[in-house]
Amino acid sequence: MKVARIGAITLLLLVALASVIAGCLAPSGYARQFRDIPDAPPSRQHWLGTDDLGRDRFARVLYGTRVSLLLAPAAALLASFLAALIGGIAGLAGGRLQTIVMAGTDLFLSLPWLFLLITVRAVMPLNVSPLTSVVITFAMLGSLGWAAAARVICADARSLHNSDFLLLARASGISGWRLVSRHLVPNLMPVIYAQFWLSVPVFILTEANLGILGLGVSEPLPSWGSLLRELESYSSISSNPWQFVPLLLLLAVVSCFHLIVVDRELPA
Repeated sequence: MKVARIGAITLLLLVALASVIAGCLAPSGYARQFRDIPDAPPSRQHWLGTDDLGRDRFARVLYGTRVSLLLAPAAALLASFLAALIGGIAGLAGGRLQTIVMAGTDLFLSLPWLFLLITVRAVMPLNVSPLTSVVITFAMLGSLGWAAAARVICADARSLHNSDFLLLARASGISGWRLVSRHLVPNLMPVIYAQFWLSVPVFILTEANLGILGLGVSEPLPSWGSLLRELESYSSISSNPWQFVPLLLLLAVVSCFHLIVVDRELPA
């Protein structure tokens, strides 16, 4: 494994660990308001200061990181499962079914994906509980983010369908579910695995976009999107540069996910 990928995995593990033990690192919690010190600068008690409501920014960054790092992979898992199911069936069946499924996939991909997400989320109730908003947001991401991966999996499944080892397996009397589970699925796992890891940073960035527009995770539960909304005011960030921490953390995490998938040597 390359040094860059080892470093990326190490950084992701450290960030994930910090978010999991957020209660120990920031015992004040993400919702508690220190109303006597709103917009306070960093201090020993509040490492990143407080926001305009007096909430500890460091705690909110940790809990917002937990939301993204735990639920974006869940959305990617759902999208990968749908892509494997739809693309795999279309690739195995071939013929008219493959044509119809791929035509539907092309139509799905031609839609403005982000605007479709915004529209679907906007018509849903905005005054839902934070937990419900988390489930809705990432279930919506997983349900709408399968199309691109389905095309890749369909093409791979079709090439495997005509491969010599599957023809030999059929000639040996293997068919049906046994053929799929023992010969096709294991050979499709590398491409499904790659599509999963590619989807995670996409879903993290998409949730951040929705959060910036106020259509992501509901308050008071933080997410990277809601934290980035504080960067809308130039006068605020020019006097409080520590507000860039969520943005820098987001860029670092997304870059790490891409480094895990990239299989080429980075320039020295």
